[in-house]
Amino acid sequence: MKIAIITDQHFGARKNSKLFHDYFLKFYNDVFFPTLEQEGITTIVDMGDTFDSRKGIDFSALSWAKNNYYDKLKDYTIHTIVGNHTAYYKNTNEVNAIDLLLREYDNVKIYSETTSIMIGDLNVLLVPWINSENLESSIGLIKKSKASVCMGHLELNGFVVTQQVIMDHGLDMKYFKKFKKTFSGHFHIRSSQGPIHYLGNPYEMFWNDCNDTRGFNLFDTTTLEHTPVNNPYTMFHKIFYEDTNHQTFDTRKYENKIVKVIVRKKTDQVLFEKFVDKLYATNIAELKIVENFQFEESEE
Repeated sequence: MKIAIITDQHFGARKNSKLFHDYFLKFYNDVFFPTLEQEGITTIVDMGDTFDSRKGIDFSALSWAKNNYYDKLKDYTIHTIVGNHTAYYKNTNEVNAIDLLLREYDNVKIYSETTSIMIGDLNVLLVPWINSENLESSIGLIKKSKASVCMGHLELNGFVVTQQVIMDHGLDMKYFKKFKKTFSGHFHIRSSQGPIHYLGNPYEMFWNDCNDTRGFNLFDTTTLEHTPVNNPYTMFHKIFYEDTNHQTFDTRKYENKIVKVIVRKKTDQVLFEKFVDKLYATNIAELKIVENFQFEESEE
């Protein structure tokens, strides 16, 4: 049996930005939904942080999520784990966005506590966000579990958080080495250590994500193999300017994108301004020019 695993969708992200929701929608309409249909998939595991804000939801963001995602998946079974962004309090999962917002969908199964479920013939342990209230019980259930596979929203020590940051605290990965495979959300970048895999989120959301492959995964419950399905669409683009000829430079792919021009060589200010004017004429969403050789920065 093949299922889909997706995580950290963050509906309502960037203050419910229409630019980002339009960008998300291209992934769902052009990649996610067609792949589900092509592969004959009827079960989805959502490993947490479905919505972006733990404190509230913009009504238009909720409407967008229902119209463009949940209404299209009414014939699917969706197992959804509470993540740190969907738990209202930091010390308990009891009050959470997905339980409150998605009650009308009978096909969406919500897990706020560590739970074993059967997906086909496979025993899977679902582990939502671990906090001070459920830490002891969660570790106890993980130790006792007979499941072959664990899927959770985990903060594990030693894994990649972004391209520049390694987690230096969090839960010890030793608890999860007993499983044949452990899959997790929470960190948005893909990384693996032995049988433990962070699968990454579906799309770019910050400059830290630039040039990092995103998407979702297919998982075979018989072979336990997971296969990434990559998102070909990007939001953030870096252009390295080196007296680049504006007349021959193709700017069409930067429409509705966030662009950073990094100046490496500029000997003619007029020609540089014509280059910038051409970018603006392409209807880019946002432009930043860097001339101080501080090429890498975080906006998260």
